[in-house]
Amino acid sequence: MNKDRTHPGVAAILSFIFNGLGQIYNGQIKKGLFIVFISTLSMLILIAGAILIGLYLYGKIIFSAQIIYGFLLFSIGLIFICILGIWSIFDAYNVAERDR
Repeated sequence: MNKDRTHPGVAAILSFIFNGLGQIYNGQIKKGLFIVFISTLSMLILIAGAILIGLYLYGKIIFSAQIIYGFLLFSIGLIFICILGIWSIFDAYNVAERDR
């Protein structure tokens, strides 16, 4: 993409919508796709934890430490999504501002 047409606000908003979109908008395709991949993986980990917690709450206990693993997976996924999301927004904004 033409560097003259990237706007920091648009890059930040795109990264807010989904991690990595702001980087792709800024022309950092590989970096953006890597962030999208890690974000998707983090969401899948969060969902797996939520499923384990949900099954435990409905009385469908698959294994004895199910609730512990559920909370652990859910927490890890949530932490990674939040940290990566905040970093992605700031990075997209700063790169667009720098390349302006």
